Amino acid sequence: MYVFWGASDDTAKEVKIFNLSGFIVNRFRQLSSRFYAQNKRLAIKRTVWGASLAILGSAGYYGAYVFIIAQTAVGLITIGTLTFLAGSFRQLRGLMETILLRFNSVSQGAVYLQDFFDFFEIQPTIVTALKPLPFPKPIRQGFTFDNVGFKYANSDKWANRHISFTLHAGEKIALVGENGAGKTTLVKLLARLYDPSEGRILLDGIDLKEYDLNELRIQIGVIFQDFIRYQMSVSQNIAVGNINEQGNTGLITDSSKQSLAHPMIEKLPFKYEQMLGRRFNNGIELSGGEWQKIALARAYMKDAQLLILDEPTAALDARAEYEVFQRFADLTKGKSAVLISHRFSTVRMADRIIVLEKGCLLEMGSHDELLEKDGRYAELFGLQAMGYR
Repeated sequence: MYVFWGASDDTAKEVKIFNLSGFIVNRFRQLSSRFYAQNKRLAIKRTVWGASLAILGSAGYYGAYVFIIAQTAVGLITIGTLTFLAGSFRQLRGLMETILLRFNSVSQGAVYLQDFFDFFEIQPTIVTALKPLPFPKPIRQGFTFDNVGFKYANSDKWANRHISFTLHAGEKIALVGENGAGKTTLVKLLARLYDPSEGRILLDGIDLKEYDLNELRIQIGVIFQDFIRYQMSVSQNIAVGNINEQGNTGLITDSSKQSLAHPMIEKLPFKYEQMLGRRFNNGIELSGGEWQKIALARAYMKDAQLLILDEPTAALDARAEYEVFQRFADLTKGKSAVLISHRFSTVRMADRIIVLEKGCLLEMGSHDELLEKDGRYAELFGLQAMGYR
């Protein structure tokens, strides 16, 4: 990892600005020394065992020679028998050396063997029911959170707790709250990347666990704030939103137009076949806003009934953000949507706004209703509006 930090163009600016070269070199030296010491102990142990077995084999080999020569000297065996036994011992010694060499190789591989077996024993925690129900087409009632709570593994802190609300069919909901309020965890529960630790999530009155998991993922389009910037072509970067349609150039182009990425792509040297990222000779690096438009195009690759956008325009300027959400509003008519954003100019377009605090549902209502309540939403809205006065 430290080698990557020191050798990657992605990290070069921070390494230089923060003068991290000395820290990285020293940290790498410490870890290398620790690794060397552990590897040295293993090598010594293997060498001791190998040498012991080699000495034992050599002692047996030469001891056998001494024995048969002594037997020949007193006339108990003939010269021919001596020659035969000497050849046999020589072949046996070769076989023993081969076994010892293989033993050394096996001992080196055995260090990682338990990790290998542990890896294959890993079982998915999110599985499809034995007799799954087909995903409803269309969704009639919506998604209902019934006193939902969730804890991450090895954590005593609740990421979400006592969450109860309904995302109605065709409704757009915005999630608002400070960092760590549980917004992203909530949408991951909705997409069934996690199962609730307590409570349940219903879809049209039936537990989400009862539906076919693959169909569920097909019917939900999600773009997270930490989306992956694949070192692949533009078309492949968009097609990962629905990889089964990677050869459908028409759908890829339409998706890029819907996310407003098409004009930018048309200016690239190889357009949709342009390699992205600096790992390739002809690859180019996009700006944060351009990457975000590429990621948004992935959400439009599927004709999903529910779209989830987690901070989808954080890297866009004000004009681009306005255009993206105007297009988004038009494209999601009749569909359900969940938006996570810190920009109140964005969340105002939602039918309802949910305010989360420390993983709990604090307030819920439209923009105007929440301003009238003069609660946490009104406070946050006022703080943000103050910056524009």
